[in-house]
Amino acid sequence: MTESIITTDLVALDVDAGPDKAAVISRLANLLAEAGRVSGTEGVVAAALSREEQSPTGLPGGLAIPHCRVAEVRTASLAFARLAPAVDFGAPDGPADLVFLIAAPEHGASDHMRLLSSLARALVRPDFVAALRAADSAADIVALVDDVVSARPASGAATAGASAAAQHGGGTATLTAPAPTTTQTDATDATADEVADPATAQPTGSGDAAHRPRLVAVTACPTGIAHTYMAADSLTMAGERAGVDIAVETQGSGNDTPLPQSRIDAADAVIFAVDVGVRDRERFAGKPLVSGTTNRAINNSDAMVADAIAAAGDPNATRVAGDAAATETSGAGGQGLGTQLKAALLTGVSYMIPFVAAGGLLIALGFLLGGYKLGLTPEGATDPLGYTVALHNSLWHLPSGGVLQYLGGVSFYLGKLAFFFLVPALAGYIAYAIAGRPGLAPGFTAGYVAVVIGAGFIGGLVGGLLAGVVTLYVSKIPLPKWAKGLMPVVIIPFLATLITGAIMFLFLGRPLAWITTELTNWLGSLDGTSRILLGVILGLMMCFDLGGPVNKAAYAFAVQGIATGSAADLRIMAAVMCAGMVPPLAMALATAVRPGLFNEAERESGKAAWLLGACFISEGAIPFAAADPLRVIPSMMAGGAVSGGLIMLLDVQLRAPHGGIFVFFAMNNWVWFLVALAAGTVIAAAIVVVLKEIRQRTRRSADATPTTAAVANTAVTA
Repeated sequence: MTESIITTDLVALDVDAGPDKAAVISRLANLLAEAGRVSGTEGVVAAALSREEQSPTGLPGGLAIPHCRVAEVRTASLAFARLAPAVDFGAPDGPADLVFLIAAPEHGASDHMRLLSSLARALVRPDFVAALRAADSAADIVALVDDVVSARPASGAATAGASAAAQHGGGTATLTAPAPTTTQTDATDATADEVADPATAQPTGSGDAAHRPRLVAVTACPTGIAHTYMAADSLTMAGERAGVDIAVETQGSGNDTPLPQSRIDAADAVIFAVDVGVRDRERFAGKPLVSGTTNRAINNSDAMVADAIAAAGDPNATRVAGDAAATETSGAGGQGLGTQLKAALLTGVSYMIPFVAAGGLLIALGFLLGGYKLGLTPEGATDPLGYTVALHNSLWHLPSGGVLQYLGGVSFYLGKLAFFFLVPALAGYIAYAIAGRPGLAPGFTAGYVAVVIGAGFIGGLVGGLLAGVVTLYVSKIPLPKWAKGLMPVVIIPFLATLITGAIMFLFLGRPLAWITTELTNWLGSLDGTSRILLGVILGLMMCFDLGGPVNKAAYAFAVQGIATGSAADLRIMAAVMCAGMVPPLAMALATAVRPGLFNEAERESGKAAWLLGACFISEGAIPFAAADPLRVIPSMMAGGAVSGGLIMLLDVQLRAPHGGIFVFFAMNNWVWFLVALAAGTVIAAAIVVVLKEIRQRTRRSADATPTTAAVANTAVTA
């Protein structure tokens, strides 16, 4: 039997949980820890605050639903607080007094995901929210939640809560979860067969069904827990109010069922309410499109539905890319060019990172087992295929060294081959983010071409963007109806790959290769002040947004050079890792040296930050930066700049892309690495302590000044 997701010991009623959302999240995480639901609070708090950085979880009506998916969570759980006073969670209409912390395990079971999504859906119902505010006890809250996640008749406690809601002016609360409609498709609602035939779908609004627009929608958020399902229900209810037939596909974490293609084909327009990419978006190719975030769907669903109705009758409306009639550009309800470009680049980097981690650590392990001479390329290897054959032959004829050297050779060359896919994967998934699945073949090919012509990482970026754009334009070629079925699997990949490859070879190849070569030579020639300045810049970037786009850009720049084995590239990797370790270690040191400057939640986070920093997880400093960004972030940047510059000055080199102190074996001089790390950590901690001291003294002075003035006025009056 599935364990309940909420119990009375996970409920705090009418409490002052702290001045900001970081304190509230920490308080709720502590409830989960005390109940044995999580193995530690630090990872939960950090992940929830990281999610807040992506987009606030505050909702209209005084609600907030911070949430996370992390390994520390043992079982999917809810912790609830009714706050007094309310705390700002970024909602457009003010602070929140009802807060649910939704904690899901990293690999949560589908039944748990279903329960959590049911709660998220209930939060868009005014009657349920009113009952939460009127509940007299923790048992009432548990009963209310159990009723909506199990869809059973309201229990006595829940009925009592409903009565209390009516007495408090909240109206009569109907606590039994509504039956799912056949027009909204996911793991908890109708099956694909029930909605497969649009003609049999039940109407969602009033009026003549034959004259109502038919809409389909997709909702998806980064964690796939809360916003995904709340956006879905908001759009469904908006469709009911507008009198349109709408079916919603939730791409969340609950084994969601895709909309049947027949339902999509019958739709007049599509809504994408997503914070991440849409899976299999080519199913919607050619449909008029209105796009936005899940927050927009939750807060302004009526406007999104109205925009979709208008787009359905507009021949010039933005359309989902993917076939001969489709073109997806920025426009009403769409995303701007800059936003699309950023999303495409980050998509490519995110898909590239697994190759970085696997390849880099395999290379480092190979050096550990077999020594650094393994880095020598087998003689006669001039291309990936020949390289593979040569390494296979060489591994059977190793010089003296025994089994360890043999295993080291296997590990090293596997890592080199994994690294070979960095640029193709980057280019392929940039093109995928722009043009969907048809962009994969031209994108990967463009990345391979970039490797062959020596254009490297820069060539992969340019080739991926080129492949994506070319694929979009090829998809607009008019063809007879009988040939349209060949577009996504034959015609688009063929023409887009041909055009992209030709442009890369004939026009862009030499310039991009020249840029890459000159950049490599420049990095290798840096010495003295210039080299130190590069380390300072990389350190600033690593500490600017603690795992955000700027941090990822510096990291991607560093990892591309590991496979080359050049001293300049290995110094860059060492500088990036050392600077990235500074923020969590500095905050851990600051909380240990001056605990009085931090609240209880921050002191607890500081204890975990020691390990996070040692493992090169910059995100360990996010709770501190979120609570006090003006003092924490500049302090961390100063420390990161010092560490990055010192690494360059001391000529420390690193052959592993991750691992922190656990990859000392892959450094040429780990002692100097520790010196640089300690210097940056101490400086960052000292600055943040001084800045917080100044703020504390300023507050004390401000509190004391009115008292002094009052005494003086009293004396004059006397």
